[in-house]
Amino acid sequence: MNQGTQTTDRDAADQSVARDFIQLPRRQVILTMVGLLMALFLAALDQTIVSTAMPRIIADLGGFDRYTWVTTAYLVASTVAVPIVGRLTDIYGRKIFFIGGISVFILGSVLAGMSESMTQLIAFRAIQGLGGGVIMANSFVAIADLFPPEERGKFQGFLGVVFGMSSVIGPTLGGFITDNFSWSWIFLINVPVGVPVLLLIAWLFPKITPEVESRKLDYAGMVTLILAVTPILLALSWGGVQYAWVSPQVLGFLAFGLVMGIAFVVIESRTDSPIMPLEIYRNQMVAVSLIATFLTGFGMFGAIIFIPLFFQGVLGASATSSGSFLTPMMLGIVFGATLSGQLLSRTGGHYRVQAIIGTGLMMLGAILISTMNPETNFPRAVGYIVVLGVGLGATFPTFTLSVQNSVPFRLMGISTSALQFYRSIGGMLGLAILGSVMAGRFASKLEDTVPENISAALPPGQLDAIKDNPQALIDPSAVDRLSAGFTQAGPDGARLVETLLGSLKSALAGAISDVFILASVVLALSLVVSLFLHRSGFTMPETGGDNAPGEMPERRT
Repeated sequence: MNQGTQTTDRDAADQSVARDFIQLPRRQVILTMVGLLMALFLAALDQTIVSTAMPRIIADLGGFDRYTWVTTAYLVASTVAVPIVGRLTDIYGRKIFFIGGISVFILGSVLAGMSESMTQLIAFRAIQGLGGGVIMANSFVAIADLFPPEERGKFQGFLGVVFGMSSVIGPTLGGFITDNFSWSWIFLINVPVGVPVLLLIAWLFPKITPEVESRKLDYAGMVTLILAVTPILLALSWGGVQYAWVSPQVLGFLAFGLVMGIAFVVIESRTDSPIMPLEIYRNQMVAVSLIATFLTGFGMFGAIIFIPLFFQGVLGASATSSGSFLTPMMLGIVFGATLSGQLLSRTGGHYRVQAIIGTGLMMLGAILISTMNPETNFPRAVGYIVVLGVGLGATFPTFTLSVQNSVPFRLMGISTSALQFYRSIGGMLGLAILGSVMAGRFASKLEDTVPENISAALPPGQLDAIKDNPQALIDPSAVDRLSAGFTQAGPDGARLVETLLGSLKSALAGAISDVFILASVVLALSLVVSLFLHRSGFTMPETGGDNAPGEMPERRT
């Protein structure tokens, strides 16, 4: 297909998208947007808010062997729900799913806050995750219901700000609530905030019923998608933590998930009403945006996890302040998403340029962070984090708008929710791979940096234990226990402890540096992928005319 034909088809698709839009009263739009932002804030916040509360939860409920399951249950459930619900909203409309998703989220929050055992908490977090996935699937695509194409950029920027900000401040807020109230309130707080949001959405969110040829559901596709995604995500979260990467559990789940994934593709290619129409992958803008979002998700979640570890373990910040150092990254996300969204709306949307700038800044930020060491001062570290945050924020509205303004209304839900799906998959894969790299590199570097006289002075097996869990860098009581091991060294004991702690910091800094070098390579790939976006953005909407060539007539009521 030549460039002229591509431009003609793209313009026709843009006009078809614009004609699908129905203008609502401004007051209704603004109040509905407030409800969307609040709902998305709660759903995204609960992805990370539990991390700093886990030590207290383990102390109350036990179940240390299932430490990561509380977070994994939410992430897996929400990730699986996103593409399925996104497609169902294309068939039945979004309002009923939005109301149902918020209701399930509130119910799961109440149950999680009242949990009396670790098993209960994990199960209720899964329920909460289902609701959160429905909310996230609806929030981003709802912008297309509320605003015309030329205004979507600025408001997608707001959603990007809320999503990024809530994910970043989750650990800090969770620690504050746990320290000053109770870990139960990190879940129960969703009730007084969520109920008004539920009422607002039920009252004002427009009821838009798509006209489709068939409302037949693809049950086989939904089942195989769940059976493909769930075991793969579980294997990625278990690998190197619960089980070894080459264990039968991890390899078995990965193999089963891949087989189900192949079955899912076969089913979707043959059914008349697929849950994830494969035709969206034939749209260049959608395919490129999904790949780039997958790769940026890889870097995003890695930054959220490993940056606080660097501040706490290498620079010696407290647990609370190390989480607060993500605030500059949050402000960078706010600035990047807002500016990118405004530029998209004011300039007609130059997706390729803005995607290259966003992914380029993320890559630059990761490279700069990889240069940090124990001598790095706080201002310089904060500056590097801001660069990464600005780039990340810029990508949120850019890729969302590149998808929404290039597909017809009948595919709006599944195409937009696919972005969330691939970002979550990329994040889980990033955490698994980067976590394994950090653990392996830390053990290797520690072995190279610890002097032989210190290794000999340590009790048998203690150095190996430190390689697996360097608690001495983040837990004062662990430092005391480590010091006690050098008491027989006499006056030199304190000096040996300081030398060992220095080796630990150097090894951890080197391991985190290697993590961000790998992340920068992945983000460089996202920059290369972004080059394949169309150079120009959307055309301004026109009234009248027929549907885009090749598209079936569609109407919204």
